[in-house]
Amino acid sequence: MSNGLSTSSVGRKVLMALSGFFLLFFLAQHFVINLLSVIDADSFNEVSHFMGTNPMIQFLMQPVLLFGVVFHLGMGMYLESQNRSARPIRYAMDKPSENSNWMSRNMLITGVMVMLFLGLHFYDFWFPEIKTKFIDGDWSGLHHGEFRYWEELHHKFQDVIRVSIYCVAFVFLSLHLLHGFQSAFQSAGFNHNKYTPLIKKLGNIYAILIPAGFIFIALFHYFTQN
Repeated sequence: MSNGLSTSSVGRKVLMALSGFFLLFFLAQHFVINLLSVIDADSFNEVSHFMGTNPMIQFLMQPVLLFGVVFHLGMGMYLESQNRSARPIRYAMDKPSENSNWMSRNMLITGVMVMLFLGLHFYDFWFPEIKTKFIDGDWSGLHHGEFRYWEELHHKFQDVIRVSIYCVAFVFLSLHLLHGFQSAFQSAGFNHNKYTPLIKKLGNIYAILIPAGFIFIALFHYFTQN
């Protein structure tokens, strides 16, 4: 029975890692697209229109992405509860800060903070887009004869409070990724004396540069308001 539970636990961790890999890929793609809003507004509009109207992306990849986000959060909460129940007694001499870093001990907290931010992000961009396309029936992506994507993005970052929330959220995302990146490889069974240190370094670079890039995008649009 214990072997079955152990195998089941390993399987859940592998699924958690795979969903993490998928979200890491999406995050990098999302960053590249949003970076275009800083480099060239026309290119950002064209790519955004393609992503927003391509049937495969809208009706296949988008539901898969939503499932991946919900699954990753749900599985993370479940595994955390299982870990806590497996250690019901906290010894007086236990010193977690000496055995693990803050990020690894608080993955659930940083994950929940990121999910709360996603709620705001959906409210700002995804829900209005769903309404425009699926309720209003407007798939043109146009406003007064021009693509509306860059203007809508730029307009959202005129509020200093919203910009501040975005920046803080990306700090939490960075903290989550600093442990989550290499943890996903370990959970997937990739643990090698030669390559694991390199994966850790690449994970740290990813965990810092991607969130910092998103912060830069938010600040750029805030400070370039007309």
